[in-house]
Amino acid sequence: MKVLITGAQGQLGQDMARIFSRAGHEVFSYGREELNITDLDHSLHVVSTRRPDWVIHCAAYTAVDAAETDVEGAYLVNAIGTRNMALAAEKIDAKIVFISTDYVYSGTTERPYIEYDSPDPQSVYGKSKLTGEQMVQSFCSRWFIVRTSWLFGLNGNNFVKTMLRLGQEKPKLQVVNDQKGSPTYTVDLALFLLSIISTEKYGIYHASNSGSCTWYEFTGAIFEEAREQLGLDITAELQPCTTAEFPRPAPRPANSVMDHLAIRLNQLEDLPHWRDGLKQFMLDIKQHPELYLK
Repeated sequence: MKVLITGAQGQLGQDMARIFSRAGHEVFSYGREELNITDLDHSLHVVSTRRPDWVIHCAAYTAVDAAETDVEGAYLVNAIGTRNMALAAEKIDAKIVFISTDYVYSGTTERPYIEYDSPDPQSVYGKSKLTGEQMVQSFCSRWFIVRTSWLFGLNGNNFVKTMLRLGQEKPKLQVVNDQKGSPTYTVDLALFLLSIISTEKYGIYHASNSGSCTWYEFTGAIFEEAREQLGLDITAELQPCTTAEFPRPAPRPANSVMDHLAIRLNQLEDLPHWRDGLKQFMLDIKQHPELYLK
């Protein structure tokens, strides 16, 4: 099977390319230099030339705070870019997977969100990603929309790597304790995506590591696993704080926990618990210490 991956230089895209290649698929990986998703003609040309069976669209504008002022930039990539990839996929009868986000919800409910809850994004980033979802549904006949959250992986920068560094540099660390979500290891998400493309169970899915925590609780677990698995000397004193103490341009959802109802209804295998994902991440870092510095 031929698979074209956009955003292939990102932390998810790199794991996707590796895991799909290892599974025997022919993978075409494109970063922004090789594939300008905001150019319709270029997108049509690249996809028509490669003629993949699947387009896995990971490329996105993910600078959540910057999007509040760079509205055109966010919509250009997340809405128009997604439209272009959707049209290109449909033109050659390819199927598409669009990676979306927990930010399509308001984050104000007390319970986890299911796939059939009405989206209500509060940020420009969330609104632009929801528009991307609508583009896929409008222009493609066979699609998966996969909403995920709190991604961390071996490649590139992410919250886990930042906390590992700060935990060794700072005497004290204040971390928000009133935002709850589900951390997701990119390898676990990539393996889930590998499994669903062999099915025809199309639709919207929530796919994060199972379980939930606050950023403060997540950081505590990061420190614990780093000491145990990597032997790191983390001396920072961890202190909880509120969102209000660290105001940001874009609103953050207080609750972005997503229930995996569609996975259960379609009798698919769920992702592991986030603590298991975090532990495996640390073990993988131990095997590839050079990536910890990237």
